[in-house]
Amino acid sequence: MDLGLQNKKALVLGASRGLGAAIARSLALEGVEVNAAARNRDAISEWAATLPKAGGRVIPYAVDMADIASVDTLIAALLEAGGVDILINNTGGPPPAPALEAKRSDWLRQFETMAANIFHLTGALLPAMQQRGWGRVISIASSGVEQPIPRLALSNGIRSALIGWSKTLAAEVARDGVTVNVVLPGRIHTKRVDELDASAAQRAGRDVSEIAAESAASIPMGRYGRPEEFADAVIFLASERASYVTGTKLRVDGGATRSI
Repeated sequence: MDLGLQNKKALVLGASRGLGAAIARSLALEGVEVNAAARNRDAISEWAATLPKAGGRVIPYAVDMADIASVDTLIAALLEAGGVDILINNTGGPPPAPALEAKRSDWLRQFETMAANIFHLTGALLPAMQQRGWGRVISIASSGVEQPIPRLALSNGIRSALIGWSKTLAAEVARDGVTVNVVLPGRIHTKRVDELDASAAQRAGRDVSEIAAESAASIPMGRYGRPEEFADAVIFLASERASYVTGTKLRVDGGATRSI
């Protein structure tokens, strides 16, 4: 199936590792010119060097989503180059914390990084998409917005704000040929999941392999997902084939979320 992505331009945030790197790599393999941004620019260059020459170009950028000046520098560079067609909003998760322990300063700091600066960046890049009559805004959230995850109060709460914003924005730009969707990863085997398993093991005084095995067993598919599997779902939403899909949430969780 031709996904209609050849020669499109994308920005992928959090592209140095994990889900962001998997998405950026998959887009490049579809012939997309990928602006890959993260704090660790060198890590982007490392995985990009392994791509086959037939893929799209990968342009690494250093950006700190907690620093608005850094975000504005990235915006200026992208707009000077003509903007992008595809925006993948992907930020790292905040530290684990129960709701009663999360401080006001924690909420403000994490909201700026995971929500406010995402809204700002998207707003700056959207006009070019609207003018071209084609665009994709895809935000990576978490299954915790539907089934809150214990001890991840900051993530559950802030990513829920991302859902409300995305649904509102989707209706505002739909007639301009721009779709806005959210993808909800479950337990995808990344360093972030390993860190969460390690934290749970430390609290319980148990071996991390036992915690990971129990977590995988709780998923109907009986395993963690692969980053490439998650990226494939994102690539579909970014493609021409998903032109009538907007304002929706797509789960990629192996059936872990137990609601319909």
